[in-house]
Amino acid sequence: MMKARRSTPKRHLPTSPFSPPAEPPPLETFVEGDRVSHDKYGLGQVIAVGPTGELVVDFGEQKARIGPPFSKLEKL
Repeated sequence: MMKARRSTPKRHLPTSPFSPPAEPPPLETFVEGDRVSHDKYGLGQVIAVGPTGELVVDFGEQKARIGPPFSKLEKL
């Protein structure tokens, strides 16, 4: 029988000789009207922000819905 994976990360012990894990960088926040650059779609403008943080971005010829963590999206 297989054990279920642990959903929480292991905690760092103060007596450990290893340094604690680095904190993940905070998610960038976007608002309507922000100019953005995407690795695949190019330059665009945020036209809507959804309740769960997803963005609708107008890239001129097309509109795309992009969800967090926005790894390929950069605010200009």
